Amino acid sequence: MGNIFDYLTWRGDLTFTQDPPNAVDALIFSTLTYVEYGEMAERPQEEAVTLRACAEEFFALENPQSRARSKKDTELLRRAADTVRFGQTRLCLYQSRFLPEQETQFAAMTFLPDDGSMFIAYRGTDNSLVGWKEDFNMTFQQTIPAQRLAQEYIRMAALAYAAPIRIAGHSKGGNLAVFAAARCSPTVRKRILTVYNNDGPGFTKYMIGDPGYSAIVPRIRTYIPQSSVIGMLLEHEEPFLVIRSRNVGIMQHDPYSWEVEGPNFLPVAEVTESSQFLDATIKNWFAGMTNGERNQLVEVLYGLLTTGEVENASDIFQPKNIRAYVKALSSDADMRHILSSEFQGLLEAAKKARASIGEAKELPPAE
Repeated sequence: MGNIFDYLTWRGDLTFTQDPPNAVDALIFSTLTYVEYGEMAERPQEEAVTLRACAEEFFALENPQSRARSKKDTELLRRAADTVRFGQTRLCLYQSRFLPEQETQFAAMTFLPDDGSMFIAYRGTDNSLVGWKEDFNMTFQQTIPAQRLAQEYIRMAALAYAAPIRIAGHSKGGNLAVFAAARCSPTVRKRILTVYNNDGPGFTKYMIGDPGYSAIVPRIRTYIPQSSVIGMLLEHEEPFLVIRSRNVGIMQHDPYSWEVEGPNFLPVAEVTESSQFLDATIKNWFAGMTNGERNQLVEVLYGLLTTGEVENASDIFQPKNIRAYVKALSSDADMRHILSSEFQGLLEAAKKARASIGEAKELPPAE
């Protein structure tokens, strides 16, 4: 089966007027947000440029690869811009906020396909440690800064362009898409056609039952790979479609690994047992902690990681940083005690999860 690159080859010659946007298009728009466009995409709606023109300007920059999360992201931009379908799509209202002191990492942009709709896409977590810290804050905070920025962004974009709205995001971007749709005004919410959540985490229990969230649930389309970890986190009220990925384990979070057949993702019956186990383990673990304890654990872990020379998540396992962690742990008894206590709780949660999955497998089938 193919992936989103194969989809561009297969479907790229059709405009959105000829063939309306679908879930695979939404994943492509979501993944295109991982490129830092800067001023070339910050234009207001009336000055929106095509993706093709933006790509030409982007690749004329010195070292454009430094402005993207990965080589695949820049290749996606190049390949999408070369198609009829995406190349003539206009983009505008690009925003990017990276505020380490406020533990905030956020980006969003608006795509204007030729079918007269607007596609708001939110960026997921980048490679920065700050971005990952903001994600962890979701476990104990009702709202994080990126969610509030997402809510403000949809208000601004909806005022700038009066059109039917689709919203999408991958990873944290999927969570932001759902949050923005749930918390926007009823007037804007009526314009929303679909919300595409691509393996994005859920929410703490405060959001379940929220009137805005309940109103938008029927229009949420959530997709998770069969060994999903990120997309199973926290609470979801909407159903999800399980899809096939070429990768294994947590690497299935990579959108380039999702298998595509025609205009659809390739579905599978259910998530794997390992995904069920991890989901049950994490939920049991969180259930055994107060919000204050979750906060304390996140702060201790973040404090430990930042004792090294770590800016990006990829720096965590460098030998010099591991030595810094060992030194910090050896000199801080309180840190050792907190981590030991909470990870003992994790082991107990894992035992409970394993037992519950085993009991479920032994139950006789319903008549």
